[in-house]
Amino acid sequence: MIRRLADALSRWSARWVPDPFVIVILLTLLTVVLVWWLTGRDPIEALGAWGGRIQDGELLKAERGLWSLLAFAMQMCLTLVTGYALAAAPAVRRGIARLVDHVPTARWAIVVTALVAMITGLLNWGLGLIVGAILARDMGRSLKRRGIRAHYPLIGAAGYTGLLVWHGGLSGSAPLKITRASEIATVLPPNLHLDPLPLSETIGSPLNLTVAALLLVGVPLALVLMSPRDAHVREVDAFAPGDDAAIALPVGDGPARTLDRSFLLAALLAAAALGYLGMLVSRVGFGAIDLNVINLFFLAVGLLLHKSPGAYSAAIGEAARSTGGILLQFPFYAGIMGMMALTGLIGVLAHAVGDAASAASFGPLTFLSAGTVNLFVPSGGGQFAVQGPVVIEAAHQLGVPMGKAVMAFCYGDQWTNMLQPFWALPLLGITGLKVGDLIGYTAALMILVAPLFIVPLLLF
Repeated sequence: MIRRLADALSRWSARWVPDPFVIVILLTLLTVVLVWWLTGRDPIEALGAWGGRIQDGELLKAERGLWSLLAFAMQMCLTLVTGYALAAAPAVRRGIARLVDHVPTARWAIVVTALVAMITGLLNWGLGLIVGAILARDMGRSLKRRGIRAHYPLIGAAGYTGLLVWHGGLSGSAPLKITRASEIATVLPPNLHLDPLPLSETIGSPLNLTVAALLLVGVPLALVLMSPRDAHVREVDAFAPGDDAAIALPVGDGPARTLDRSFLLAALLAAAALGYLGMLVSRVGFGAIDLNVINLFFLAVGLLLHKSPGAYSAAIGEAARSTGGILLQFPFYAGIMGMMALTGLIGVLAHAVGDAASAASFGPLTFLSAGTVNLFVPSGGGQFAVQGPVVIEAAHQLGVPMGKAVMAFCYGDQWTNMLQPFWALPLLGITGLKVGDLIGYTAALMILVAPLFIVPLLLF
């Protein structure tokens, strides 16, 4: 049954799922329709909210639409490129090469790829995405070279599973945003009070540890059960994945090239970054780690592994190619977010959940509503800025523990990443897969793992 579901969704997605940029255009139009239908505001009002500077005919002082998340977009790009550069370090690449050549069968290839993608995704979402993509590509090539038949799109789907667990990991935007009062003030209105929550109540909670353990077991198993029969296997060469030639490094002689290749300069900068992070964490505690801390940490480690400023700069330049989809599409998702926030649409949707929920059902309903909103706003931090206030207010009213409320939101956000292809753009570029090759399997996975989120939310 699982194989038939995956096959059916794979065939459907290959025929009907368009380019991700087309998807954001269609979602923008759908949002305009929903604004008109559910709030009574006409498309002209929605257009002002989409641009972000006009609400109810009045000029706003701050950007709330298209250009409202530029700083956050920069954070996301840095997370992606520092994760990519770390994964591209020679020592990491050699480790990947040794790993893939020791995988004995196609099914074990799926299991190993999914586990590595999820474990690294729990450490850092960008690292998990890039390591998963590189591992999926190299796994497909290794199996092909050794004459082992494997379904490459399914291995690619396994490489994307870091995005199914990331918001419950160390780079989770919402849990990190509420560890400090200054960060809380950036996402919550002044009239809504929330005491800072340590990571022990969110990422380190028994609820989240249970969900993470269930996913680490259940996701590889579900993917293995989706494996098609031999007649339908499509191997790596069918997709001509991108070239993985070595990153160009500075060449030549002279003082300039010596500085480019200097390990001392790389080590000094890395030591300064790590020293600062040590000073900071000693003062604020591990519970206050945020995205900036994580980005700086991975930058420092990447510098050390690449062993020179020139090599690391070249790796970052290579990684920057993967940010094109983010740079193009992020403003349009911010525009959708602006429409949903300024027209009151997000309040209509979220309050409908709050009104229907009880203390027992709050977790699953918040999970489902966050999953729905994620299709329109595929940014955990951006979505939390819009939906977080309603989730927190409803949790206050129902007496739901705040850590549980935040994690229910996180689970919904990461769950529908398996249907929303926005964050798959770098993986598609690395593996050579098309979005239609991938989404059928990830959509089937999304359906199958839903109980692994919902049941713990009911029990804890």
